[in-house]
Amino acid sequence: MTDLERIDLPLAAILRGLAPQEAAGVGRVLIDAGFGLLEVPLNRPGALDAIRILRAMAPPGSLVGGGTMLTIADVDAVADAGGQLFVSPNCNPAVIAHAVERGLLCAPGVATPTEAFMALDAGAHVLKLFPAESIGPAGLKAMKAVLPEGTPLWPVGGVTPQQIGEWKKAGATGAGIGSQLYTPGIALDELARRAAAFAAAWRAQAN
Repeated sequence: MTDLERIDLPLAAILRGLAPQEAAGVGRVLIDAGFGLLEVPLNRPGALDAIRILRAMAPPGSLVGGGTMLTIADVDAVADAGGQLFVSPNCNPAVIAHAVERGLLCAPGVATPTEAFMALDAGAHVLKLFPAESIGPAGLKAMKAVLPEGTPLWPVGGVTPQQIGEWKKAGATGAGIGSQLYTPGIALDELARRAAAFAAAWRAQAN
């Protein structure tokens, strides 16, 4: 069983702007809601410290890592902070290959079949379809038809609980959830409500 197959709820919480002092509280709420994929984008201050805090508290089987990882230096910084997950908005084969070498589960961003095959050739484990609003479920379905059987596909960008059924029917095996779930300073009870709504929506849909 791979690290990804151990994740019961394949929804990645994208915690853009998470301050280190909020990481423990936010992490606890999401873990309690069943989220086992926690991503802290690097393009905000304090991201690496937040990753360290989440990694220390996450239960076995969870994956914590970085988002908006654009360079080999980003990969090394996240890996050295204990991160296990590489997420990017783009497809850079050299960076993906380095992340694989560092032992991270890799989910680079792709928007076309050309980028998808480039990412897989570099060792990507998951394809992040970004921006999902532009690609749409029909685009995901079309891409799935030409990709190797069983390729994990995660739409990212504007995904809501109400849309999850449509994405799953098109072939999504997970999703990345950003501002629809977490925004800096959100009250923890509101975060818990949103997290529960996403978890329920995913589990309500037959695979």
